[in-house]
Amino acid sequence: MFRFFFCLFLISFIKGAAQEAVVNNHIYDGNQLAKESVFDSAEMSYRKALSKAPEKPEALYNLGNTHYKDKNFDEAKQRYFQTQKFSENKSSKHHAFHNMGNVFMQQKDYVKAVESYKNALRNNPEDEQTRYNYALAKELLEKEQQEQEQNQDQKDQDDKDQEDKKDQDQDKEGEEEKDKEEDKEGKDGEDSEDKKEEGEEEKEEKPEESKDGKDEKEQQPPPKPKQGQLSPEQVKSLLEAMNNQEKKVQDKVNAEKIQGVPVRGEKDW
Repeated sequence: MFRFFFCLFLISFIKGAAQEAVVNNHIYDGNQLAKESVFDSAEMSYRKALSKAPEKPEALYNLGNTHYKDKNFDEAKQRYFQTQKFSENKSSKHHAFHNMGNVFMQQKDYVKAVESYKNALRNNPEDEQTRYNYALAKELLEKEQQEQEQNQDQKDQDDKDQEDKKDQDQDKEGEEEKDKEEDKEGKDGEDSEDKKEEGEEEKEEKPEESKDGKDEKEQQPPPKPKQGQLSPEQVKSLLEAMNNQEKKVQDKVNAEKIQGVPVRGEKDW
């Protein structure tokens, strides 16, 4: 029985070793093609290796590098993630996280780049290249955040200015509308006053006349004199009589003066 199980184990081991050798051969072929920049053929070799060992970290990592060099960053990122997931040693995880950080740097996703380099340093704190990339990613992230804050501040200011301008325009429109209403009311008032004055002038310039064209006041009979008081006609007649009498007296006096003046004789020669 022991011999039976031992034989099965030996067969499995030999079979596994043979498969491992095939996988490693595909990986080796892929590495050689990648060095020659024949990335399509290199990718095919790595995929052959993964078809026999889907969780082989070396095949995943190298396939990720092929995608990276071919600028297929999304595929590369996926392969590096799988590499660190299936890796059992820190060195392999470190390389996977480091290269994943490089992918995020290419995509200018500095938040994820910082996180990836940080994970790489957790697995190998001594790697100077990872440390440098980590510092660079942090610097770029801070710069990006500052620019975003400035852009947001500028946007907020622009929105505020636009809102203030809108309010000012509304206030201006309101004032113009108010001025128009006041001008209209003033004009209506002036027109009413003008019409009123014109009516008064017409009334003054065109008094009512009687049928014979004389003022009603002139048509009224003279007031009746009070008892013991002369009427205007009587006063007028009396004055005329006095004037006539005075004229007669004055004429008589003047006649006497003429008669009484001596006449001078002729001058003796």
